[in-house]
Amino acid sequence: MFSRKREAAKHVRAADAPPSKALAESLASDGTAPAPEFGPWDSSHAPDGVQRLDLGSLLIPAIEGVEVRVQANPEGGVEQVVLVDGDSALQLGVFAAPRTEGIWGEVRAEIAAAMTADGVDAREVDGKYGVELVARVNTPDGPADVRFVGVDGPRWMVRALYQGAAASDPGREGVLGDVLSGLVVVRDAEPRPVREPLPMRLPKEMAEQGQAAAEQAANGNQMA
Repeated sequence: MFSRKREAAKHVRAADAPPSKALAESLASDGTAPAPEFGPWDSSHAPDGVQRLDLGSLLIPAIEGVEVRVQANPEGGVEQVVLVDGDSALQLGVFAAPRTEGIWGEVRAEIAAAMTADGVDAREVDGKYGVELVARVNTPDGPADVRFVGVDGPRWMVRALYQGAAASDPGREGVLGDVLSGLVVVRDAEPRPVREPLPMRLPKEMAEQGQAAAEQAANGNQMA
């Protein structure tokens, strides 16, 4: 549904659609553009004094009551981030993009085409960050609403997937909406193919806890 390949694809340029606040600020040639009211922010413009969970390329604001579920590989690289609040969930991804071009419009069209091919009716709606994509998909537990939100920044794009109540009714985003608007993207200086996931890693404390738990389980199996 979200390919890294870009064969014969065209970017959605800033002239084709209004850029996000983060991208618009990065394009300001005189550096006098007003600070955006909310994120996701590029690390160069992120506000100070906020406690955040450091996953490398993505800093997630620590908000009471939000459960953070992180799936990592054995090397500690984060492969999936999902935040849960009540009956709503928010899955986050961050990807490489050009500095002066947004790619969310192109990505959104591809997601919609893939859904249509699967017999799913995907609709575009206006949201806080611009055009979003909503649909009702079939799951093992029955039909479920999903809502895709994309935010273009300088050399990055955040893709957010709402599920549950926050997908069917944006007014019920609650603290998950605060998480999205408080994200900080740390884009490294490495040249990366457009759409390549930016590297995320477990915080040192979480990695050590996971390693200790794995060692304890291994020792228990050996004793058994």
